[in-house]
Amino acid sequence: MKEIKKIKHHVTALITTLFLSAMAFAQEKSVDININKSSGTNWYSSPIVWIIGAAVFILLLVALLRNNNSKD
Repeated sequence: MKEIKKIKHHVTALITTLFLSAMAFAQEKSVDININKSSGTNWYSSPIVWIIGAAVFILLLVALLRNNNSKD
């Protein structure tokens, strides 16, 4: 009985692997992926936004930690 369960498990794993492989090969190959496109219209692509966001995060973190320290 144990061997039958083991065989069923291996057959299920094999079928799943074959199905996923077929799905991977069935993908469209004419997709143009270019990660170097510069789009200046996105507000989050500006470095100044990231700098200001990091500064605000650090200030909030410091304020919360100091507030938590003063209650002790």
